[in-house]
Amino acid sequence: MDFSIADMVCLKIPLPYLKTADPMPMLRPSDLVSSEEIGEIVGLEDVDLAKVRFRRGTFLIPLENLLKKS
Repeated sequence: MDFSIADMVCLKIPLPYLKTADPMPMLRPSDLVSSEEIGEIVGLEDVDLAKVRFRRGTFLIPLENLLKKS
């Protein structure tokens, strides 16, 4: 599936932890983002990594763990 900046996405499955998209990334607990919460892709870091802004922060999420919302 192709993703681009400004796509609305949610998590396919809960992740064991979340990595922040800060200049010095930190690992955060996974309960900060529920699987029903919709976030926005604000950057594509790598071939398989996206910066996603959720209500409680911006996190680096592998694209394989994201579902595009329409």
